[in-house]
Amino acid sequence: MPSHPAPAPGPRSRGTLFIVATPIGNLDDISVRALRVLREVAVIAAEDTRHTARLLNHYDVQTPMLSLHEHNERERIDRILARLEAGESVALVSDAGTPLVSDPGAELVAAIRAAGMPVVAIPGASAVLTALVASGVAANQFTFFGFPPKKQGERQTWLRQAAAESRTLVIYEAPHRIHDTLTDMIEAFGARKVVLGRELTKIHEEFITGTAESLLVSVEQPKGEYVIVVGPEAEPAAASTLPEPEPATMFVEFCRLTDIEGLTRRDAVSALARRFAMPSRAVYALIEEAKRTRE
Repeated sequence: MPSHPAPAPGPRSRGTLFIVATPIGNLDDISVRALRVLREVAVIAAEDTRHTARLLNHYDVQTPMLSLHEHNERERIDRILARLEAGESVALVSDAGTPLVSDPGAELVAAIRAAGMPVVAIPGASAVLTALVASGVAANQFTFFGFPPKKQGERQTWLRQAAAESRTLVIYEAPHRIHDTLTDMIEAFGARKVVLGRELTKIHEEFITGTAESLLVSVEQPKGEYVIVVGPEAEPAAASTLPEPEPATMFVEFCRLTDIEGLTRRDAVSALARRFAMPSRAVYALIEEAKRTRE
């Protein structure tokens, strides 16, 4: 009998990029699923291979690593794409917590998605949520802002723009900049409730509550990464004891916030309403009055 030709090979299956959350302090805070994935993938793309090695050694994970950080992410993309095309799966981890949240990886994930390859997130620890839910601050609505700029002028503008948000805010800060940031927060946030969380999930975990001004005095020897939770904006008092500003004064301040500080019209009005303890509609009315007198 004539021999039959061998069947044509089927399409090669592509690998998967797994985004794996790792502990933010306590090594017990890693899921069984995360450990399984870290053991089964072909390679682990790590923000700092030396840091991740401590976690892998603790759980006897032998998977090889590849560095992927903010300075080499773009050049790593083609290399990882090639491995996925070849059917290998890759895990992406950051130094701590959930990757891409103030960490590298966004460009890689976007490229993998654009190539039509699967991306799977393995949920786990997150400093944002850990601090938020333990802070005692309203957590039903919040905005995450990440790290403030390092330069003072840029940081002050950034904080003023953040303060225009009336909902709960979550901010990251490094220990060597926490004093400078709290100092700049005094003007931006005034008496809004602020909670500092540090050493989260570790033995010396600590939460301190106050205002930016009071916390500046409390933080004597900064240590560990900080998560700053700012409470939502309080409702303006029904009747303010402050004298109502002149329309011209309000207009000048409005122009400064929009033209120089870069706030939107809505955010500028909200900021002025907080400063003068007035309803936003009253602020808007004064601005419009000043405009009419200039016409």
